[in-house]
Amino acid sequence: MFVTPSYLRKSLLASLHTLETQGFDITGQEQRLAALPDSQDALTDFARQLLRLPLRKDWPYAEPVSWEEIQREMTPGRERFCRRGDAAWYGRKAETAFLASVLGCILGKPLEVNPDLDSLRRAGEAVGQWPIEDFITPEFLEALGRRHFSWTETTKGNIRYAAADDDLNYTVLGMLALEEHGLDLDLDGMKRTWLRHQAMGFAFGPEQHITACIAANRLQEDEMEPHHPDEDYSWWADLFNPMNEECGAIIRMDAYGCAFAGRPDLAAKYACIDASFTHRRTGVYSAMYVAAVLAGMFAARDPVEPFVEALHFIPSRSRFYRACQVALQCVLSSDSFEEGYEKIHHRFGQYGHCMVYQEIGTLINTMRWAKDIWHGVCLQVMQGNDTDSFGCTAGSLLGAYFGPEGLDRRRLEPFRDTVHISLADFYETSLSGLARRIGMLPERFLPLAEEEKG
Repeated sequence: MFVTPSYLRKSLLASLHTLETQGFDITGQEQRLAALPDSQDALTDFARQLLRLPLRKDWPYAEPVSWEEIQREMTPGRERFCRRGDAAWYGRKAETAFLASVLGCILGKPLEVNPDLDSLRRAGEAVGQWPIEDFITPEFLEALGRRHFSWTETTKGNIRYAAADDDLNYTVLGMLALEEHGLDLDLDGMKRTWLRHQAMGFAFGPEQHITACIAANRLQEDEMEPHHPDEDYSWWADLFNPMNEECGAIIRMDAYGCAFAGRPDLAAKYACIDASFTHRRTGVYSAMYVAAVLAGMFAARDPVEPFVEALHFIPSRSRFYRACQVALQCVLSSDSFEEGYEKIHHRFGQYGHCMVYQEIGTLINTMRWAKDIWHGVCLQVMQGNDTDSFGCTAGSLLGAYFGPEGLDRRRLEPFRDTVHISLADFYETSLSGLARRIGMLPERFLPLAEEEKG
């Protein structure tokens, strides 16, 4: 890896704190790290030793890493939540889900500065724009006192296209991974898809780390030899990767939830493959959960029902499982959107931007109170935190639940049927064309899944 020892040391210190939250006994490890010389070899050897740390004896959770062990930690009887449906109808809903995710992403993008509902309310009320019912205006951002650098292309009056965003990239990247590898998608397939398409400048946290690992590894391969799997990438997500429980894997799950509409089991399986490429434990389980929720939304009779059912597709003795139970209780015991938010924020307020727990609760709160797709993405963005990422995820859930009839297509007009996707070797710029391509996933993969099962 072409990085300095000081960077490795800083990453290892952060990794130790992450391991501590994951239940590992790090007694004495900070002192060992401080005593190491500024040597890449010494620091890398120390990182490898961290993979063998024991769990604390009082750790009450079971949080496996491999797919086989994860399955054993799921509750039985999951098959009853798989619902067959018309693949063509699911395809129309998947198309809507993508369009709605774009709406949620761009609506939230100028506010991606980690606000909370109270700060957004104060700004909106100051300029007569609360509750949020339209794209964010420059005046709103001025009242808020901070803004994302993308505001010149994502605020009302300035939108000419769906601006480039990592959340939209990852939906397309998941689609490409399925198109290129089909049901045989595995970690090596993920590596090859990322090597071909992922752009370093639009990757953050664990995704940026893994992209750098791929690039460094590729430089060491013989360009004249056929591509071959690398034996080391299975643990890249463990080394020098302290943010491996944050939300980056969640925002990559849309394609799997759409492709396996009505099949939360398969959505969770392929989400696990994708997420395990960069994340661990809560980072993986949360991605599996959201994928299973999205798959369930296609056939749901109630917008909260998939959140309950999806608990069966994650380890039942994990921290994330417990947090989801608490979040569901907070929302279901509330009599209004505002009360639901206050309970979620009170319980999980320490988990801010990208830290999953509070944001999963806000998704549940959004789906309970949304009247249609646009109303729902506005509710999600109003709750703050990672406004573009979870605005995007909420859009997918809303589109899968409400379907085409729940989408006011006039909201798409500012984009002029143009989307910017900043991936290499990908040239689609038509928003409607890309939505149709996403909509083809259920018709392609649901029959294949049935054939394989048969």
